[in-house]
Amino acid sequence: MKLYKAYAKVNIFLKITGKRGNYHEIISRFMRVDSLYDELSFVAKEESEDFKIIGNFSCKTEQNTIYKAYLALLDTLDETSANSLKNLMRKYGVHVKKHIPAFAGLGGGSSDAATYLKMCNEVLHLGLSLNELSAIGIKVGADVPFFIYGYDSANVSGIGEVVEEFREKLLEVEIFTPRIEISTPKVYTLYREQFYNPIDGFEVQRLKKTTSSDILKQMSADEANDLFKPALQAYKELKNHYRHGYYFSGSGSSFFRIVN
Repeated sequence: MKLYKAYAKVNIFLKITGKRGNYHEIISRFMRVDSLYDELSFVAKEESEDFKIIGNFSCKTEQNTIYKAYLALLDTLDETSANSLKNLMRKYGVHVKKHIPAFAGLGGGSSDAATYLKMCNEVLHLGLSLNELSAIGIKVGADVPFFIYGYDSANVSGIGEVVEEFREKLLEVEIFTPRIEISTPKVYTLYREQFYNPIDGFEVQRLKKTTSSDILKQMSADEANDLFKPALQAYKELKNHYRHGYYFSGSGSSFFRIVN
């Protein structure tokens, strides 16, 4: 069966713009990392179970983003297409060769979910547009739509559902990920309680128009990412891993720098 690549991403910048209920609205530049990806494929299985993920995961199947993507897709299909999807998953397992670290701010789980949705769309000839797949993906996770569209670089806003391509050269990045499992909800909660300071619309527009290389020349790690300070406070061991010239991706724990 065909092999599909689920690429990682880094957040060049991540700024909070407001609140939407229990969620935080953001403006962020997502950039794909070509050198780091998980590999997904459908593999035939003998077991009769309804759904199987084959790979090195620490969570239960029910907690896996790929399984959540399966349920979200199933919920949107008509009866005929839903039965085709169920039959596919009875015959085949989803094999995942993990390379993207978990709990790392690199979008591994979201990228896997997005890639799975695109695999099903292709294999089953569902004919779903990228916008339709994105609407399904946002139900799984805020970062999923970016990976659905497959842009090199994009401005991502709202709670992740607004993805606007930003045309620029894909930068080569060097990443290192400390072995610290960071809870994104914990970091966002601490941000809301102690660091909440959303940027205004003028700053949003400036950031959206500025290239990623210029952003990184102009801003320090804590200026570029509103979640860096709350993450440092919640996980004090992070300070031991920070290196000058590196930036913080998402809610962490990965750091990155540009090497070209």
